[in-house]
Amino acid sequence: MKKDARLRVDSELDGSLSLRVVPPTLIAAEKEEAKAVLTLFFKKQGLSNAVAARIINKSELFIDHLVSRLHSVHKSRYLVGRELTTLEIRDALIPYLESLLEEHGSMLADVVENFPHPPIKDKPITLVSPPDSAPDSKQVKAVSRVTETSPAGMLRPQVVYLMELGMDLEKIKLITRRFPAFAYYSLEGKIKPVVEFLLELGVPKSDIPIILGKRPQLCGISLSENLIPTMTFLEDLGVDKKQWAKVIYRFPALLTYSRQKFKTTVDFLYEMGLSSENVGKVLTRCPTIISYSVEDKLRPTAKYFRSLGADVSLLLLRCPQTFGLSIEANLKPVTQFFIERGYTMEEIGTMISRYGALYTFSLADNLIPKWDFFLTMGYSKSELVKFPQYFGYSLEERIKPRIALVKKAGVRLLLNQILSLSSRNFENALEKKMKQQQQLTDQV
Repeated sequence: MKKDARLRVDSELDGSLSLRVVPPTLIAAEKEEAKAVLTLFFKKQGLSNAVAARIINKSELFIDHLVSRLHSVHKSRYLVGRELTTLEIRDALIPYLESLLEEHGSMLADVVENFPHPPIKDKPITLVSPPDSAPDSKQVKAVSRVTETSPAGMLRPQVVYLMELGMDLEKIKLITRRFPAFAYYSLEGKIKPVVEFLLELGVPKSDIPIILGKRPQLCGISLSENLIPTMTFLEDLGVDKKQWAKVIYRFPALLTYSRQKFKTTVDFLYEMGLSSENVGKVLTRCPTIISYSVEDKLRPTAKYFRSLGADVSLLLLRCPQTFGLSIEANLKPVTQFFIERGYTMEEIGTMISRYGALYTFSLADNLIPKWDFFLTMGYSKSELVKFPQYFGYSLEERIKPRIALVKKAGVRLLLNQILSLSSRNFENALEKKMKQQQQLTDQV
């Protein structure tokens, strides 16, 4: 039997087998999930968002077919009334789409559009968006769903629940436009269990809207089969279990990555010389590091810092977010800034090793104005090699006021004494230095 014929038969058989027992609202939600998976799949093949959306808008029968496959693959789950999670849907559909791509190659888009009929041969695929393209229909439908009311004028229960958490309707609509499947998540089956779990972890109620706004897909992931096992896996890698509320707030997408992605990043951190304890500290302080590509981002950045003579393992531990910066747009301009002011590569490497955040600062808003003021302070530029943390203090609220006090007192303190000490300790150090200077004057 030809593949196209088999696709058609599968669709008919799967549909008759399962669609009768699945609630219409759940089918609608699964269709949105299937569309999201198919969109992602097409984008990975090089199609633009607009082209992928246009193909999918013409492919209702193929979307129905994908949902039917879910019902066939997970028949036992539906018989006991359990919903599939986003990851389960993805895991079921991606291998199937990959098998179709292997057979049909560049004709896959035609297979999808013309399903269940054979594809039209030699039909070109345009990889640019047409002008004035209409809004994505699935977004329109999803937003309409979250705003529609019952005859009594009530919004859907899940929308009301989210608003009670502090998420206004405009925020819900914005999330839905970005991720239409969110509109079809059930309250009791998906949204509420995840929210309650986050609250139990110690996440403040006020943070829930922010977390769901960053990663609404969390509500589509099974607690028992995905979220909790992933957290346990990360705790085994060293993530501090007492810090989960902060970790999730910083980067809620962390819990949606695969274990292979975690392993790839952790192996890189070990390769850079971090201990298992310090790997855990990095993942806890900067969970976004998991989102950085090892080969495209982390390794080239490590190579660049090594070329400056910096201690890469120390830099990863102290300021891992530096590794998310662009080498060309962020790192090289800062290096050039210090070279132009007479610093050697070795001195720059020492500065970045001592103060990892140095390269995260803006040239125009931070480094340049603070350098210009430094030149008026009467200190040798070598002081910045010893204490590059100077660039981390507020120019107007810390640096200028304290330098003014030091100059008024007519004494000289080390740069780190002027800036790093608390107000009381700074006053004590200033007073002590003034007494010492007075004693020297009296002796003369």
